Amino acid sequence: MPKIIYLTPDGTRHEVEVENGYSVMEGAIDNNIDGIVAECGGACACATCHSYIDDAWTDKLTAMDDMEDSMLDAAFERKSNSRLTCQIEVSDALDGLVVHVAENDY
Repeated sequence: MPKIIYLTPDGTRHEVEVENGYSVMEGAIDNNIDGIVAECGGACACATCHSYIDDAWTDKLTAMDDMEDSMLDAAFERKSNSRLTCQIEVSDALDGLVVHVAENDY
């Protein structure tokens, strides 16, 4: 299983295995990663799974679609590397992905 590295706002590093086909958000929820709230359950309707993808990985992800781009406009402190983790599907190609969890508890 691919390992995803979540860095929470308090500086804690969580390296967890996430099953292929799951979203990065589901991996966070299943492993109790603080900061990934996921109020909508992964429907791309709330931006509470907002995170910053490490620069080394941004080009390795599929491009965001218009719905995700629009929803990120509602995210707190959107940056060029912002993504909704519910929209990133885990695969072997993402083994080692580094995700910086945004402040989603506002």
